[in-house]
Amino acid sequence: MNLLTKTIGWTLAGLGAWAATKAYLAQKRKIDFRDKTIIITGGSRGLGLEMARLLALEGANLALCARDQDDLDRAQSELSQYQVDVYAEVCDITNKNQIERFVENVRQALGPVDVLINNAGVIIVTPYEHATETDFRQAMDTNFWAAFHMVNAVLPHMMARSASEHTRGRIVNVASFGGKVAVPHLAPYSTSKFALVGYSEGLRAELLKDNIQVTTICPGLIRTGSPRNAIYKGQNEKEYTVFKIGDSLPFVTIDSTDCAREIIDACRYGEVERIITLPAKLGAALEGIAPSFIGETMALINRQLPGPGGIGEQRAFGRDSETPLSQSFITQLTNEAAEQNNELGRDASGL
Repeated sequence: MNLLTKTIGWTLAGLGAWAATKAYLAQKRKIDFRDKTIIITGGSRGLGLEMARLLALEGANLALCARDQDDLDRAQSELSQYQVDVYAEVCDITNKNQIERFVENVRQALGPVDVLINNAGVIIVTPYEHATETDFRQAMDTNFWAAFHMVNAVLPHMMARSASEHTRGRIVNVASFGGKVAVPHLAPYSTSKFALVGYSEGLRAELLKDNIQVTTICPGLIRTGSPRNAIYKGQNEKEYTVFKIGDSLPFVTIDSTDCAREIIDACRYGEVERIITLPAKLGAALEGIAPSFIGETMALINRQLPGPGGIGEQRAFGRDSETPLSQSFITQLTNEAAEQNNELGRDASGL
């Protein structure tokens, strides 16, 4: 037996052992969501609402926070039909005091928090020429610091219960493919999501000893209907049209219900990380093994995107940037998702 054959044999044996270990750990760490208290930030619409629906079907008690009372009322009314307890509260997740008050109110209403899903976020689409410090601070405050403060608000009680009652806590941080690969015209967003990925990975390593599983989620494009509620700068109508069409492509994007199901399964089994959609998996893998290739590819993509100009550093929401093309049959899937996922409400400051 030559060296190559031995190497292949040992490699296959190692991979087999790891696959078996991974399957064993998944079953050992599996949890049942029935009667669990689960916080979902940004749970009144979009991906958050989709996860809430699926968890309600499994008998979980839900705590939702968002900025808009009307969105929350609609979500709470729908979810209450599943015969589970639903607590909903207006909360500005960029405000630490409001986060702490919300988490305490959840404990009073539903009991100790078993699962935290940091889902809320904001997207600012702009060429770098029009990106401001305010944009970066808003992205960091919403996409990173909010998750950080939410974790710190639930963690003391979660750790205490783990020690005294041997419960298994769960924290899910919904990051993005943009937290693995920096995407053109999304510099503030990618910056905040890279921060969230690093934080989430470090948190998992430190909390595993306390029987708390932290899972990092990095989805690609999801058909939630949220492009209309993102913020656009520069040539806002062109930026929005490109984003909305990309969000509607069936073989590049994933249905929001399917994405929510994947996130819940990753949480159920306490997975380290789940990258969702094939393009996202390929892109993240290539970033790891061929970063120069990805860097050059992103630069080429950037050259095809709208340049600076238009409204400059002013802001416009997607719903205020519609064009005949963005409203055409090409974007039908996104339009349907917006209606399905409560994305037609008035407040668009968080996704």
